[in-house]
Amino acid sequence: MKAMVLEKQAPIESAPLVLREMKDPEPGEGEVRIRVNACALCRTDLHVIEGDLPPIKMPVIPGHQVVGEVDKLGPNCRRLKLGQRIGIAWLRHTDGTCQYCLRDRENLCPNSLYTGYMADGGYAEYATVPEEFAYELPEGFSDVEGSPLLCAGLIGYRALQRASVPKSGKLLLIGFGSSAHIVIQLALHRGYRVFVVSRAEKHLKLARELGAEWAGLSVEGLPEKMDSVILFAPAGELVPDCMNVLDRGGILSIAGIHLSDVPVLNYERHLFYEKEVRSVTANTRQDGRELLAEAVAAKVRPHVHTFRLEEANQALLMMKQDGIEGTCVLLVR
Repeated sequence: MKAMVLEKQAPIESAPLVLREMKDPEPGEGEVRIRVNACALCRTDLHVIEGDLPPIKMPVIPGHQVVGEVDKLGPNCRRLKLGQRIGIAWLRHTDGTCQYCLRDRENLCPNSLYTGYMADGGYAEYATVPEEFAYELPEGFSDVEGSPLLCAGLIGYRALQRASVPKSGKLLLIGFGSSAHIVIQLALHRGYRVFVVSRAEKHLKLARELGAEWAGLSVEGLPEKMDSVILFAPAGELVPDCMNVLDRGGILSIAGIHLSDVPVLNYERHLFYEKEVRSVTANTRQDGRELLAEAVAAKVRPHVHTFRLEEANQALLMMKQDGIEGTCVLLVR
């Protein structure tokens, strides 16, 4: 099979992914193999490639928003069928026995494993996944539209849940990339009032087109205090600003897997009146099932820009430079 392989972590500007011809993977016990059609790109891929996350498996094939059809079943697979359309996401294994798994918080499992980081992912013609961690994809969107839902959508959904927006509440999204442009569609479907801050005018334009009540370059222009804020930008220096714009009892939900250092917070100004800061760590499989169902009900349509598999370096660089509205998706077939 053809695959884009990371052999050594390096800045994406140096084009560290190399196109290789590799042996087709074989599914192990309880695993299925997927014939990959599409794989969306994610900022977490950049964190893996550029070394923000420590190397675990090298070389590795990145990619964890994978859509395709089951083409081979490993021993003792009972749920999925050949030819069935499925998705592969970031979370690919938990132990099922730790205190977190037993509390329905498997996203916190200390023995969890992740696709495209600890195991090869979807920047390839074939990939494998444990059957119990594959998502059966509903009708209602194409492979290309469905792939961003498997991380941008999933993490955005969990961040939205963690933000605990009240009924008809005011939600601020800071950073308007792949995840936020899906979240705004879910939030508006739920009846929230949505405000957006982004440093790029083209992202603000898209936010307004999708239904944002207000969109600007800075929180300074916000017309009201917010009930909830979701911070998508991996910029810890923005946390005090987020807390400043929250109303009493407001919640900041931080969506990224990586965040730069947070400055010192002043208790009275930033945290008093029962304001909260909540982080987001991966997602549970139940999150995934709920997100896919809600995305169909809300008629979510990700804005996608497609690239060939061998163009992964260029697409990731464009994403890093905020040169894309919405999501980059690799067309593998």
